[in-house]
Amino acid sequence: MSPPAPPLLDCYAVTHPGVEAITARELVGLGIVPGAMEPGGVAFQADGRGMRAANLHLRTASRVLVRIGDFRASAFSELERRSRHLPWERFVAPGSALRFRVTSRKSRLYHQDAVAERLLAIAGRTVPGLSPAVAAAVGDDADAADVTPRGDEQLIVVRIVRDRCLVSVDTSGELLHRRGYRLAVARAPLRETLAAAMLLGVGWDGSAPLVDPFCGSGTIPIEGALIARRIPPGIDRRFGFERWPGFESADWEEESARARAGILPAAGVPIVASDRDAGAVEAASANAARAGVAGNVEVRRAPVSAAAVPVAPGWIVTNPPYGARVGERLRLRDLYAQLGHVVRRLPPGWRIALLSAHADLEAQTGLPFEPVLETANGGIRVRLVQAAP
Repeated sequence: MSPPAPPLLDCYAVTHPGVEAITARELVGLGIVPGAMEPGGVAFQADGRGMRAANLHLRTASRVLVRIGDFRASAFSELERRSRHLPWERFVAPGSALRFRVTSRKSRLYHQDAVAERLLAIAGRTVPGLSPAVAAAVGDDADAADVTPRGDEQLIVVRIVRDRCLVSVDTSGELLHRRGYRLAVARAPLRETLAAAMLLGVGWDGSAPLVDPFCGSGTIPIEGALIARRIPPGIDRRFGFERWPGFESADWEEESARARAGILPAAGVPIVASDRDAGAVEAASANAARAGVAGNVEVRRAPVSAAAVPVAPGWIVTNPPYGARVGERLRLRDLYAQLGHVVRRLPPGWRIALLSAHADLEAQTGLPFEPVLETANGGIRVRLVQAAP
């Protein structure tokens, strides 16, 4: 008789608020049934293989957590008593260091440093040799993607709301949007995960040409090339779960090799990145080379009025400047009007999607935009809109 299968892990994919449905569709594509969605994340259950696949393949998630405890605690004695039963030894290696990220809202346990200190002491009774000098990283009520463990630290995310304590261990290590290719950045860079969400959100799957006339450091075209070639975003990085006790290294090597075998040699469609700024063009070219897709992304220096567009119908997907102040927005009106003029001249079948922070600038294009999702970029509320002129 074969041994029983290990229990499923209660996982949670942290993502941009507003992008949850796209992340859920990605999970479905991995053969994982998504669970409840809440602002900033998607819950799901998976075995070890599924958890590793989520880290390797999800393009829109910032981090994958495993929830190891969910209980009520209104006093430190209650916190200590309940946290003794958590499976620390399953996720924390002897001799390692813990980094905590604690948030607390409307709860009696409001002292975040004290919560981290108590949990560190409890974990130390179960796991031998934990670093006694570990610092507790405590944050406000932003999402769990804000804290990155250093070196071999294991990140523990604790969220207390109305005396309900949710304890999670990080599986990812460094944030998943850090693919490793974007060392050169232009002004106001777009996170890789949000660029991927823009493409997946409008249904671009690598089968049609892609153009970004405001490419900046090239994030949207590069993410497009990764999608078109089926390159997993986490293929060339290490993850936090690789330091866990009992890590199945042989299984992971097999899974990584299978993912590499599925990479296509070329994009198959034109992907064009252009920008009027020479520094942005240089950054985009360098980043595409580091990502291994330099041969799949054509980078040009050109204003939007002279953006090169392939003959076959495809998508313009871009993140134009927003104009944080009213005066700046007034200067951008002509730029948006030029963009609309370029799009309206395109042959039938072309579509456009962009991140927009201001409805008045959208209107300058004269295009019939429809909203796809709302999120934030660099602390600015934006929405992804699309149009088929």
